[in-house]
Amino acid sequence: MASTPHTAAPHDLPRTGYDERFLAAALPLPRSAPAAPAAARDTRELPYVHFTVVLDPSRRLALATAVNIDGARIVDVGRGDDWHLDDRVPEDQQTGPAVYARNDLDRGHLVRRRDPVWGDPQEAAAANVDTFCYTNAAPQAAEFNQGKELWVGLEDHVLAFAEANDVRLSVFTGPVLDPNDPPYRGTQIPRLFWKVAAWTTGGTEDGAEATLRSAAFLLDQSPQLDDIDLDESTRSAVADAPPPLGPFRTFQVPVADVAAVAGLDLGPLVEADVLQPVPAAVPGRSPDPALWHELHDWSEIRLL
Repeated sequence: MASTPHTAAPHDLPRTGYDERFLAAALPLPRSAPAAPAAARDTRELPYVHFTVVLDPSRRLALATAVNIDGARIVDVGRGDDWHLDDRVPEDQQTGPAVYARNDLDRGHLVRRRDPVWGDPQEAAAANVDTFCYTNAAPQAAEFNQGKELWVGLEDHVLAFAEANDVRLSVFTGPVLDPNDPPYRGTQIPRLFWKVAAWTTGGTEDGAEATLRSAAFLLDQSPQLDDIDLDESTRSAVADAPPPLGPFRTFQVPVADVAAVAGLDLGPLVEADVLQPVPAAVPGRSPDPALWHELHDWSEIRLL
């Protein structure tokens, strides 16, 4: 469905963005790790209603997003499909409609549409509109498969689990901005995406402290090499064809591996990992794919 590439502000509500004190434990926005190649990136924070996008203008995509989810106050709002540019950012620093035209690429929501849609009706409607900003999208394979179904439903699954303790979540998502990502129409197409969900357990009125918990996931849309014709003359014969992308594979991985792969400082989320906690005193380590668990069913997700 075509969208209007307008830049006018779609609503008049204040955009306070992600609240790092939304949970019982403070969680800062993800930042580029000091020792990472991404450290030199000139990023820009863009607050929206209940979420923030950390934009990398040089890649025209988000480095990270952060959203607060109040499950007890979710509002059912019609989807809409009015994708729009952000008038606070020059058009050439956003991956806009031209990248998605006449091909099989999806505008993949980074902050999922339903996640920030809570609060009073006006607030929820504004948050819904904000999720359709191009700064909150990244090109993804259009084919819907089991791996993609798991990916888009992760927040629901974690939220259902968290309801036994606290219906609030903070979720961090982004593409892995690898310098070797394939170029297409002025944008490099990410092959990996990451997500970290955070919640707290415990914490009582008698002064007991809440315990932070986190779970991390990677989405891989890298093509299988056997399925690609690497002959450049053959590929160039297909006019304006996007780089080949593979079927989605979703993994639960250590939070420390997300930090390493994406070149991010994820703060206390690393030590709070339900899968592979890494004490704060231990320096960052290299990713260990042997600890990556490919998910085929909800029952394989570990949240304890």
